[in-house]
Amino acid sequence: MRRYDLVCFDMDGVLTSLRSSWHWLNLCLDVNNDASYHAYICGEIDEPEFMRRDIALWKGVKPDIKISDLIGFFQDMPLTHGIQETVACLRSNGIRCVIVSGGVDLAARMIAEEFGFDDYAADEICSNPDGTLTGEGKMNVDLKDKGITVRHFIERYGTVMDRTVSIGNSFTDIPMFKNSGMSIAFNPTDEFTAEAATYVVRSANISDVLDHILSDEDGHS
Repeated sequence: MRRYDLVCFDMDGVLTSLRSSWHWLNLCLDVNNDASYHAYICGEIDEPEFMRRDIALWKGVKPDIKISDLIGFFQDMPLTHGIQETVACLRSNGIRCVIVSGGVDLAARMIAEEFGFDDYAADEICSNPDGTLTGEGKMNVDLKDKGITVRHFIERYGTVMDRTVSIGNSFTDIPMFKNSGMSIAFNPTDEFTAEAATYVVRSANISDVLDHILSDEDGHS
């Protein structure tokens, strides 16, 4: 009998070597969002306004920017080694794999489709019928409590918290950890995330998390 039914992966910094998929688009378009980032961190603006300001920067550089342009940028997004092996191994053991991210849904969808994840949740960049950006974003994952999305997937796949694993790298992933039976801080960016996790894995290859998930199948750690 397997011990876990579901593994929830953060995307940015876990499945990618990026700080943020939003930041990747800023780099590709050569814009700087430091001012809005600090405003968000300080609580001066909310997440939808943060997305709105990033999108406005992109449209300032390329007024007719389209979803297809963003997809093109994500084609070159640097990914963490070992995703294919990790997802294939977990799924061969009957374990569902999902992405829970405050990043861009276009990136999450590309990774999910390429590597065989069962599902994903991430924030949406809204577009017009012709593919141009409306200037708005849709918050599908609450960065202040990603545990909400973990609970949603637990319910969707008919399992329970104790049979769920969450993998993240930063303080926004701690609510994921609190809603899981086991948690892994993968290359954690801060001590709080490391301390909140069941295990810490520092590696360039995400498949190293399998040692903990599958060894626990037999009740060993």
